[in-house]
Amino acid sequence: MQRQRQNSQSFPLSLAHASMEFRPRNYSAELESHALPRVHAGAHPLSAPPSPLVQVDVIHCENTDFFDPLRGTGNEAKAAPPDHDNLNEASDHQPTKEWTSFRRLLMQRFPVSKMVSVSSMPDVLMRSGKLHEKSSTNIHLEELDDPQKFADEGVKTITWQEYVSRLHELKDEITRSWLAEDRVTSLKLSIKVAKLLMDTSVFEFYPTLFVLVTDIMDMLGNLVWQRIKQKTEFSEDGALRCNLAENFQARDICADAKETCYNWFNKIGAVQELLPRLYLELAILPCWRFLNDQPLDSLKRLVKMIRGLGDPVASAYCRLYMAHCAQKLPSHDIGYLVTCVNDFRVILMQILSANERTCKNIKLDKKLQVTLMEPTIEYIMKCIFNGLSQRQVNEALSELGLMKNQQDLGSISCVSIILHHLLKEVPIEVVSSNVVQILHLIEFSKDNSFDQHMNYRLLGFRLYERKSPVNIVNVVLDKVIKVIALYDSLDEYLKVVDAYTDLILQNKMDNHLNTILEGISKRAWNKGVTEDEMPSLQSLVVKILFHFKCLENVFSLDQFPEILDAMYGKSQDVVFLHILNMATRNGPISDLTSIQLLFEISQNLHDNLELTNGRDDDGQVTRSISRFVHMVDYGADMERHLAFLVDCRGAFGRLNELKETLVHTSNSLAIKALKCAQKHLSFVKSCVTFSEVTIPSISAHRQFDLFLETAEIAFLGGLVSHSDGLIDSAISCLHIFDVIDGFQTPNDVEGLVSSIRKLCGLLIIVPGTFSLPVTYFPNNLFTFISSRSWFEPKMRTQIFSAIILLLTTLSQKRLPYHANTQIPGNDVLYYGDLSYNQELVSLSKLILENLLSVVQQEPSQAARGIMALEACNCIASSFMLNNELSSVCLRLIETAKACLSAQNRYLQSTIQLLNKQLPAAVGTMPMVSTSV
Repeated sequence: MQRQRQNSQSFPLSLAHASMEFRPRNYSAELESHALPRVHAGAHPLSAPPSPLVQVDVIHCENTDFFDPLRGTGNEAKAAPPDHDNLNEASDHQPTKEWTSFRRLLMQRFPVSKMVSVSSMPDVLMRSGKLHEKSSTNIHLEELDDPQKFADEGVKTITWQEYVSRLHELKDEITRSWLAEDRVTSLKLSIKVAKLLMDTSVFEFYPTLFVLVTDIMDMLGNLVWQRIKQKTEFSEDGALRCNLAENFQARDICADAKETCYNWFNKIGAVQELLPRLYLELAILPCWRFLNDQPLDSLKRLVKMIRGLGDPVASAYCRLYMAHCAQKLPSHDIGYLVTCVNDFRVILMQILSANERTCKNIKLDKKLQVTLMEPTIEYIMKCIFNGLSQRQVNEALSELGLMKNQQDLGSISCVSIILHHLLKEVPIEVVSSNVVQILHLIEFSKDNSFDQHMNYRLLGFRLYERKSPVNIVNVVLDKVIKVIALYDSLDEYLKVVDAYTDLILQNKMDNHLNTILEGISKRAWNKGVTEDEMPSLQSLVVKILFHFKCLENVFSLDQFPEILDAMYGKSQDVVFLHILNMATRNGPISDLTSIQLLFEISQNLHDNLELTNGRDDDGQVTRSISRFVHMVDYGADMERHLAFLVDCRGAFGRLNELKETLVHTSNSLAIKALKCAQKHLSFVKSCVTFSEVTIPSISAHRQFDLFLETAEIAFLGGLVSHSDGLIDSAISCLHIFDVIDGFQTPNDVEGLVSSIRKLCGLLIIVPGTFSLPVTYFPNNLFTFISSRSWFEPKMRTQIFSAIILLLTTLSQKRLPYHANTQIPGNDVLYYGDLSYNQELVSLSKLILENLLSVVQQEPSQAARGIMALEACNCIASSFMLNNELSSVCLRLIETAKACLSAQNRYLQSTIQLLNKQLPAAVGTMPMVSTSV
């Protein structure tokens, strides 16, 4: 029974002797019958409904408001208010996030080499850290550099990974000892860890060491806090005493917990060395809340104690840790932070004024010390001005010695690096109202802690944060330009003027703009532009390009072309890309001078791509040049436009996307010429020839569509022989796909099938020639598809169906459409020719046999069902259903039923189509059942 069922569903292998007749089609009548009924609309369907004449209540009006699907629902405006508890919770954790981010940036700012040299190896590291003996060559070199030091003490080294690993081991040991209730050991190990920060001999390593050590200090502080809190909330037997509130007071703490807390502070106070004693007390600083309600008093004492640290770097980082730990208190005054900044000023002035008799090394140490201290100043300054009111800001500035009579910034000098971070953090209102005094401070802060021009630069950026009065901007610019006019360095000059360019452009100060451009051009002409100076120059030029809407206005600026010529490398490419994008954002480009300039810019970008082995990672250069070529418009001078395209093909030979643009543009020119009152057929032929020559140099997977597009243009122009050649080339280029990996994604496959179907639609209007068979192109296409194994069954089904429908259309007495009425179609050329119809039927039989075979080859059941329905629809639409074809259709339906659900809409519609035609064709043929 199973074998009989399989045989009943098989298809005849040959239809050579079957009688087949094409269905006659009346395309106009079919189009009219399938057209949807149209009713004139009184208003736009997306417009609001007219107001009703009768009065309705408010609720009804709200329900009938026009709903725009692009605006979203009205309920969005009634969203629930934010959860204030969650917001408060997030803000409570914010300092921790800021600290974590700061620590990460600190380690990135001061990266550590693989080997860390230390003058003396602490015992806490010796336990498992492995020391590495240096090679004799390295030892000899170090001995030559510093013979006295080498004689006095041996230098030991430990790898960075081993140092970190040992600190992690110590952290684990402290935790294990604590869990084992051996808290004395935990404290002793913590003291040894804190002592590591006493060694500042390796400056570059100190920030990383600080991060690692303070991580352990924070852990110890949390452990102590939790222990004392637990003693308050639970008795010795574990019974709950109370739940300690967030805003608890010292009187809420039991005596036992207070005694434990006192004990911890006493043990830490007994540590002999000052620095570890400070770090440990800071780690448990929040625990002062268990003892008194004014824990801030201890901060004042700790600030004074830190002054006892003689090393500037160690004292700076100790103040940094104090600022971090103070954030854990529920409230704190910023007075201690202001005192820290004032102490920084004293320390920095001492460093900068130290005797420099031994020159290079002392200078280097000074610069490195200041560089290491800068992050601590930056963080503390942020803590000072975070969330202060205007009154509090004035008080802080007064305590810093920068305010007189609480009104304006004073005239005293300030250390440059402190002034820089003060200016970065102070509210913009203070900057705007005290800009003259700030300029005075910058002018008189000429120490070596920070470059003066960077403070002028920062002031420019701060002023641009909000709209400042023009008179204030003028005062600042007059002063700054007078100062920087004395700069010989182009780098310093550029960094300053770059910060003020936005202000100049915003306030349309053309005189200042010309002045700074002249200053840049003069310095660039004298000494050239280095790679370090190029980013600042790039930033300034890009700002100018963004400001002006018209390219001609930019190039009319004095010195701008000379500055552009001075640029090179990646910065020049960035500027050129902005110029291209600016030129192409406002419509067609018709000015001949602009076209020539942009062509040279594009050529420069293209040549730079060649220098980088053609890499255009994001395709931005290719897209920008292609858009420029697409936007060029020579108006009525189409010959010159085509000559421009020829120049582009020669200049930009590496860009495939651009070549596609050239073909599209050439074809557009041909269409434009055909629309003229006097048709320029010779010019159309030139355009078609240009495209025909250009397409073979484009990537193979794009050639097929371009050949078809050009063939259509040629046919519209009456160039039938060109059109035939282009169609032949399109089919031939499919052979190239065998050797490339161009169609791997579903979109690629669907695109190719769609293009081949488009070719079948084009072949309807292309007339045959008496020198070739009428089925020359369809047969070539069928032969190619059949001979290529990489065409999957689904693709073959769609293409074979399209070819059969093409042959059916060609058999009609009247074709459905004509593109060029002057070119007779096949319905005219072969009217009444019986051999013409026989040739179409013969090829149709062959393709139909292959189509039926392909359906059975599909391994996927669902896909096979869809393919069977496509084949059935193709047969029913193309042929008169006689016994043989009706039998084939019925078997295709049975195949589809076996593969698809009975509710499949495609299956149902195909059965309905077949039932309409079967009774008329074969009276004895049974109707197709819709059941499975």
